[in-house]
Amino acid sequence: MAREAVYQKTDPEDSAGPPPGDPPSGVAAGDSGDERDIRLRPRRLDEMVGQRDVIERLKIAIDAARGRGEPLGHILFDGPPGLGKTTFATVIPAEMGTTVQMANGAGLTAPKDLLPYLTNVSEKSVLFIDEIHRVPKAVEEYLYTAMEDFRIDIVLGEGVNARTLNFELQPFTLIGATTRAGMLSAPLRDRFQIREHLSWYSDDQLCELVLRNATKLSIEVDQPAAIEIARRSRRTPRLANNRLHWVRDYAQIKAKGGVSLGVARDALDMIGIDKLGLDKQDRNYLETLIRVFGGGPSGLEAIAHTMNVSSDTLEDEVEPFLLRSELIVRTRRGRLATAKAFEHMKMEPPAI
Repeated sequence: MAREAVYQKTDPEDSAGPPPGDPPSGVAAGDSGDERDIRLRPRRLDEMVGQRDVIERLKIAIDAARGRGEPLGHILFDGPPGLGKTTFATVIPAEMGTTVQMANGAGLTAPKDLLPYLTNVSEKSVLFIDEIHRVPKAVEEYLYTAMEDFRIDIVLGEGVNARTLNFELQPFTLIGATTRAGMLSAPLRDRFQIREHLSWYSDDQLCELVLRNATKLSIEVDQPAAIEIARRSRRTPRLANNRLHWVRDYAQIKAKGGVSLGVARDALDMIGIDKLGLDKQDRNYLETLIRVFGGGPSGLEAIAHTMNVSSDTLEDEVEPFLLRSELIVRTRRGRLATAKAFEHMKMEPPAI
């Protein structure tokens, strides 16, 4: 009999959120801030906003598997954080009418850590491994026979007295999620029958998400306010939800609960989120690059030392959005601020 699955996440990872109520079948909610995300995460594919091409392909695969009475093929989701990978991992089991166990790749340090999950899978159930690229090589190789043959080899004893026990598993579906698909080895990547890349959301999609989730949170958000929240959310559902929660708190204290365009702007301005979605650290980066280095080119280390921030933080957390927003470019000589960055920061480019 399958043990109760544990809902594990290293960060509030996916966005599109479950509606109020209990977690999906087979998932036990944690006692952390994840509960806030669980309230907003949808239960069915039809309730999800965005990723329509992915949803349509998954519907076909799910309907075909259910028609054959077989487990769904293994699925790999990749894409930046906050776009819905964990949401899909909770919605798919609900569509299949089965349970889900959740694990994190960083916590699976040895094959023995994976054994409880594999030995307790039920027929057609789902095992979700978040950040699967962090699974060590030894654990990854242990997954190969489990994914292909639904079998694992358990070694009992040591030395000359050791013997191998072949353990048959119930046919199950492995769903992997990764923010760094390039770090997956080819043998593991090729064992997923379905691979889907999650793309950024449009402002219209995020606006729809904000309005839906405002209803779930029992707050009144008018259309212009929802558009403003969406525009400042970096095309990421998780951030849209985070912004919405803050605007709700602000409106409750400062505006008697109603969220108008002015209230949304004041709330987001208060926490330093500007009209492009940049936060204080993003603007500090641009200001340093423009004011200290004349717009560049400048090396990352030089910028990091000037800001007194680690270069890893800038490269992993700050630069991706600035690059995507065309505010900076990377060259062989270093980082360069674009004309758009000078305009946004209201700073004059250096004279040539």
